[in-house]
Amino acid sequence: MATMMAGVNFNLHTAGWLEGGLAIGYEKFMLDDDQASMAGAYIRGVDLSDNGLALQAMLDSGPGQHFLGSPHTLANFEDAFWRSRLSDNNSFEQWAMDGAHDAAVRANGRWKQQLADYEAPPLDEAIDEELRDWLAVRRAAAPDSDV
Repeated sequence: MATMMAGVNFNLHTAGWLEGGLAIGYEKFMLDDDQASMAGAYIRGVDLSDNGLALQAMLDSGPGQHFLGSPHTLANFEDAFWRSRLSDNNSFEQWAMDGAHDAAVRANGRWKQQLADYEAPPLDEAIDEELRDWLAVRRAAAPDSDV
């Protein structure tokens, strides 16, 4: 959060680090990614547009009523707030009946699903070949390194 508030738009150390960067945990990466998405929502700020303020929806409802069923609320409620992709907001009883999966278990399932769903982006074959040639030259030049 501190780096984002300072204006940083890329932070290499945001997610997954354990033991001062000597190790990484996939589950920790997913949990940290979730928290980073919350920080991103925070720094976008408050929507002060007419739609964001929703004053007309409140005025249309009148005293003693609510605006939760208003067309404005129905059109905006899914995107109005940040929602964790990992948290379980069920009651304790429902959470227990669903298997009592804690955050680490949910994060484990999430990284495995993300890997299963991964699709490599398209890459021009000529560029791919050029990169592979460059890697071969670099590996030959430094056989004991991790290039």
